[in-house]
Amino acid sequence: MPAWWHRYHRWMYRGGRPNWWARPQNRISALVSGLLSTRMVALEVTGRRTGRVVSFPLVLADYGGDRYLVAMLGEETNWVKNVRAAGGRAVLRHGGRETVRLDEVEASARAPILRRYLNLAPGARPHVPVDRQAPLANFEQLAAQYPVFRVTVERPGPSATGPGLAR
Repeated sequence: MPAWWHRYHRWMYRGGRPNWWARPQNRISALVSGLLSTRMVALEVTGRRTGRVVSFPLVLADYGGDRYLVAMLGEETNWVKNVRAAGGRAVLRHGGRETVRLDEVEASARAPILRRYLNLAPGARPHVPVDRQAPLANFEQLAAQYPVFRVTVERPGPSATGPGLAR
């Protein structure tokens, strides 16, 4: 990607939060996820402050037969805080709705997932300070800064959905 593209993306998420321009783009992306890309999903999780369901557009990465969500903006990302507060309960939208549990991956196991994610998510590249083709050791050095969650499908039942997630 050209240098201006990286500067633009860093500007949109300065301080680890979407700015006035990125917020409406994220809402639109969450609404149309799955239509433009087979990897785009909308994560729905109960907001830790409001109790309302909030949607976030994300890229779903596959690695070793599992699916993962990666926080390209790091630890302070709102969706990460909301997922932790919700005990990992969430819904993924990609065409249909899928009730899932998100389990945080230990930092020591994140490096290959982060590398795969950067290969799939060009928009994340300006936010992760390592080249997507760098050796795994480079990813290991910063893995603790970028939360990664393994996606597990929840079977229907009373504990499969959290407040506000059943529709």
